[in-house]
Amino acid sequence: MFRSKVTGTGSYLPEKVLTNFDLEKLVETNDEWIRERTGIERRHIAADDQATTDLAAIAARKALAAAGKTPQDIDLIIFATVTGDQVMPSSACVLQHKLGCRPIAAFDLSAACSGFVYGLSVGDQFIKSGMYKTVLVIGAEIIHRFVNYKDRETCILFGDAAGAFILERADANDPNVILSTHLRAEGSLGDLFLLPAGGSKIPLSQEVLDQGLHFVKMKGREIFKNAVRTMSAVCTEALEHNQVTSDQVSWLVPHQANWRIMEAVANHFDFPKEKVVSIVHEMGNTSAATVPVAFDTAVQDGRIQRGQLILLTAFGAGLTAGSCLIRY
Repeated sequence: MFRSKVTGTGSYLPEKVLTNFDLEKLVETNDEWIRERTGIERRHIAADDQATTDLAAIAARKALAAAGKTPQDIDLIIFATVTGDQVMPSSACVLQHKLGCRPIAAFDLSAACSGFVYGLSVGDQFIKSGMYKTVLVIGAEIIHRFVNYKDRETCILFGDAAGAFILERADANDPNVILSTHLRAEGSLGDLFLLPAGGSKIPLSQEVLDQGLHFVKMKGREIFKNAVRTMSAVCTEALEHNQVTSDQVSWLVPHQANWRIMEAVANHFDFPKEKVVSIVHEMGNTSAATVPVAFDTAVQDGRIQRGQLILLTAFGAGLTAGSCLIRY
């Protein structure tokens, strides 16, 4: 069985910025209240003429350049998103065309904020099996278009972004590989975070628009509790599976939803907070994009370096959760 390694990363945050002070003008809130409860100071918002695949294409090209690859080298595109350009065709197929790839396999993956970690796991399996040698895994969202800016509980959290990894088949003796991935879902908790309308159950209609059912809904307190529980569980599973202790891990790269959640997960297994990669203050919750954007940011600023042991983890609507232990 082959092993896969991360050979290139890339990310993109749109130019437009929405600060806490901007939100003060839209809803009853304030900068101090948001920062104390979430750690978020600003979030990036896609331009009106940008689609999710536009953000993804920028991140993908950066990742390809970092890996020394071209679009012609890609064998498979896995696109993690819940805010694709449209229901069909898939955003992966649109991205394939925008990048100028060969007629390769391309599909979307829907696991909400856990989507990128799920995508890494799927890409890893394709490489392990020998079916593909080079896989592009994307996490990209324009989630602000599904947020009600009259709902204080949700509008302070979300922004737009894209992040990408290039996975390649590793040489037989290369120690820098994906060591394991661990995924879970608890569908009984699906009502904690959902986008009610737009699917086959509640198709879009004027009544849906009037009731605001096309916006995300969440139960924040329950989400917090279960996010800490599930991410802690999958992180522990990754460490135990690989017989690794937390002090051997160089960096924890968690889903950037809320600093207090990330802090609670680190505390759960006595992981030092100074080794948690956090850029939540800069971008807020960008769903499937947070983990790859945070990872790439830490690569670019020199925190994450080759040979280090990195633990990735995320949770999302579903409820989904996942972890990935990488020797980078």
